[in-house]
Amino acid sequence: MTSPDSSPAPQPTTRRKALLWTTAGIAAAAGGGVAWRLNRTDRAEDSGAVLWQQQFDTPDGKPLDLAALRAGGPLVVNFWATWCPPCVAELPMLDAFGKMHAARGWAVLGLAVDQPSSVRKFLANRPVAFPVGMAGLQGTDLSRALGNTQGSLPFTVVFAANGVVRHRKIGQLTEGDLSSWV
Repeated sequence: MTSPDSSPAPQPTTRRKALLWTTAGIAAAAGGGVAWRLNRTDRAEDSGAVLWQQQFDTPDGKPLDLAALRAGGPLVVNFWATWCPPCVAELPMLDAFGKMHAARGWAVLGLAVDQPSSVRKFLANRPVAFPVGMAGLQGTDLSRALGNTQGSLPFTVVFAANGVVRHRKIGQLTEGDLSSWV
C-alpha cells in the first residue's frame, strides 16, 4: 500500500512543456528585440539633428557656430581627448584632410571630450586649422546618440551635405578611411 506522501511527483504533460518552451522563446525574442532597438546605430536621431541642436564654445571661449558648418558640404566630426593617444595621433591627418578637401566643400570639426584647460594647452603646442568645440562630458552623450554605443574615443562621424549620417568609425582613423569617404 502506498502512502499519499510517497506517490511520484506529477510530470508536466507534453502540452505544458511545449507551452513553457514557447513562452521562453517569445521572452528571449522580445529581449533580443529590445536590446537590438536600444543598441542599433541607425536610429532616427542619428540623422544629425541631434548634433545641430548642440551649442559649444571654442577653446578661447567664443561660441561655435554649428549652423555655419551645416550649411556647407560634407562634415567630418571627430570626438577626441588630449589623454587619448589614438586621438592625438589622428589629429594631424584630420587637419591635412580638412585643408586638402576644403575647396571641395568638406569641413572637419573636432569635439573635445576633455577639460578646457587641457585642450587649450594641447592646441597651443599642436594647433589645428579646423574648429574645435569644447564638448566635455556632454560630448560622450552626443557621441552615443550618434551611434557610439560603447562611448569609446576616438569616434568619428561623417555627415553628408544634407546633414544625414553617412559613416561612423569607432577607433583611430586611417588614410584609407578618409579616402573611402570622399
